[in-house]
Amino acid sequence: MNNTSSVERINISFFGAVNSGKSSLMNAITAQEISIVSDIKGTTTDPVRKAVELLPIGAVMLYDTAGFDDESPASELRMKKTKEILRITDLAVLVTDITSEMSNSDNDMLEAFKQQGIPYIIVHSKADLNQQKKIYPYGEAAVSSKTGSGIEELKELICSVYLKSLDENKPLYKNVTDGLAAHKSVVILVTPIDASAPKGRLILPQVQTIRSLLDSFAVTMTVQPSELSTALEILCRKPDLVITDSQAFSYVKDIVPNDVPLTSFSILFARYKGMLPQVLEGIRSLKYVNDGECILISEGCTHHRQCGDIARDKLPLWIENFTKKKLNFEFTSGGTFPEDLRKYALIVHCGGCMLSSREIDYRRRLAKSQGIPFTNYGILISAINGMLERSIRFIQK
Repeated sequence: MNNTSSVERINISFFGAVNSGKSSLMNAITAQEISIVSDIKGTTTDPVRKAVELLPIGAVMLYDTAGFDDESPASELRMKKTKEILRITDLAVLVTDITSEMSNSDNDMLEAFKQQGIPYIIVHSKADLNQQKKIYPYGEAAVSSKTGSGIEELKELICSVYLKSLDENKPLYKNVTDGLAAHKSVVILVTPIDASAPKGRLILPQVQTIRSLLDSFAVTMTVQPSELSTALEILCRKPDLVITDSQAFSYVKDIVPNDVPLTSFSILFARYKGMLPQVLEGIRSLKYVNDGECILISEGCTHHRQCGDIARDKLPLWIENFTKKKLNFEFTSGGTFPEDLRKYALIVHCGGCMLSSREIDYRRRLAKSQGIPFTNYGILISAINGMLERSIRFIQK
């Protein structure tokens, strides 16, 4: 459980009014004092999270959020944080006080779940204060964090509702290279180890791709760009696929034979995350940007910036050289992403390896709803290098 990265965990978030019992419920589920519990309204400020194992669905991340009817001076900032958690939520738990009627705020939150397509459960807390026995419909439960009544049943319901949602909304691909590498396929991965590479390890897209290929029983070779020619020479046949870091496209494209499928980690993640059609549509707008327009470059991770950083240094230079325009650039990283995108002529996003599919889906849908072109690093770099058609032709079959 502890070795499961946060992006691969299932995010289960608890929402509700101030003092509805969210924090007590989260403590009861985890059997730990994770969240501060108090009769004072607004005790929970920033979202609190805890990684746990919840069988049979596996590793999950539980989030306890601030009450949505918080009236404290910091309520606006707290609600902003709560909305950010909603964007990454795979299953929402709306907690209500069993001694009170559902409020307008409760109903508004339910409507938000429905609009964003988030499966949800309604939990009526403090059941020990209401002796009236009631049979609730599927997707609802009554619990008492004080006595423990209904907690185990709630865990089972959480798993059941989540698994049912998976059956109803199956992802297109089960892993990064699903359908691209068969048993005994030979795949070469080109992974530059330069100043920006993490010391002693590979970055997550490379690791996930290698694991995906191993699950397919493919034969995998991992090389630096300078050793690609040697790798091709020592093979007794042409590789079935070459996957490269996008930044090495300009070098790799001249070495890999034209009849060998070639793509990048970033493009594969666009396919895996379900945003390939939109990023392909978005790249068309690059030809039509005008002087002075603003482009947003957004990456899902946060890291120490170095000279030659891909997002802040290389991409702006490549874009301006390609378009022959003088442009303005803005940048976001990690969980930060603006809600109003109308000032941008184009959004260039990373592959999203550190973001959940739901968070990536939120961002691309937000851009689409506001009519803003949305593409990603790999698509943009392949287009600039004149090899977009080559890098996507075999993965669109």
